[in-house]
Amino acid sequence: MSISELNAKVKELRELRRMAEELDAEITAITDALKAHMSAENTDELTGADWRVVWKLVTTSRLDTKALRTALPDIVERFSRESTTRRFCVA
Repeated sequence: MSISELNAKVKELRELRRMAEELDAEITAITDALKAHMSAENTDELTGADWRVVWKLVTTSRLDTKALRTALPDIVERFSRESTTRRFCVA
């Protein structure tokens, strides 16, 4: 790719990311409005003609690696595994 093509691609990428941020903000606003309605109605499920919205409590159990590293550092070291990834960033 030429430098002008790269400039155009980066400009397009920035614009698409800006549009995505706007869409994310709209999605968040609508989601918050639905959650507020569900809270006001004291319900965890809404249904319509061709849709269903569910907002329920979910309990999960996760390993607290920070506490484990403090309490049993040798075990953490023994069972830890490194991974390598590539990060893509446009500034």
